[in-house]
Amino acid sequence: MSEFREVNDDILKEWFEFRDESLGRFTSEEDQKHSINFEDIAKNILRNVPEQNKKYVKKQLDLLDENYLDYIFYWDEKYYRNGFVDGVKIVINCIN
Repeated sequence: MSEFREVNDDILKEWFEFRDESLGRFTSEEDQKHSINFEDIAKNILRNVPEQNKKYVKKQLDLLDENYLDYIFYWDEKYYRNGFVDGVKIVINCIN
């Protein structure tokens, strides 16, 4: 069971990806209020950057967005993965 705690390419990762894809399409109004509108923020920043710096700033904003998403996906998966493993362990202990 401990091998499932580590973030790997396995059946749990496939399940998390499936859930993310299926839940991502059905966001509520409340969920939408708490979303990060990165594209709008980036446009506002780029609107106030001198023309000679826009290409560099856009590249850095894209890297920030990519890095932030990687960070969120990793920690979300690790958090939910460990919660799932803990839940399975509780069920197994109750059965035994």
